[in-house]
Amino acid sequence: MPITIYDLTIPAYQNGLRALSGQLGRALDWGEQNGVGELQFIASRLAPDMFPFASQVRFSCAQAIQAATRLGATGAPDLGEDAGDFAGLQSQIAATLAWLDGLDAGAFGDDDGRAVSFDLPNGMVFDMTAATYVRDWAQPQFYFHLVAAYGILRHMGVPLGKADYVSYFTQYLRPGTAPAS
Repeated sequence: MPITIYDLTIPAYQNGLRALSGQLGRALDWGEQNGVGELQFIASRLAPDMFPFASQVRFSCAQAIQAATRLGATGAPDLGEDAGDFAGLQSQIAATLAWLDGLDAGAFGDDDGRAVSFDLPNGMVFDMTAATYVRDWAQPQFYFHLVAAYGILRHMGVPLGKADYVSYFTQYLRPGTAPAS
């Protein structure tokens, strides 16, 4: 069975957002133990001209939603504005995951050469195929914001590692091959 557009997108978004949810939990616990409040995380940025953490989380969700809707899904949730606390961030992630979990793979079709067009707020319009949209826009945009959120948490001092970023990957670990603690 060939790999479909759905296979290349939705499971990746689900994995990434579940990992991000776990990172938020670790950050909240670490912050409480180290005197770093939720508002400090929410407003933190990697650079002055980059969006803050709350935006990076919302954008991670929004990129998954936008890709799915441009590829054929309907009924997307409205995430609203940036969340003001970790409960709100988790709510955005949960709403996105619940919607992604309910998508029908058939809605994405099997024609990866079909046209996908979209415009940006600055007036630029892009025309590409579904396959090039996934490869050159949807996946890079999703991972950019996911990595930015991860990077902000690391920058703030949260002791995350690669295992936290790809926490879903343990499902593939061959039993008995994990290093001893």
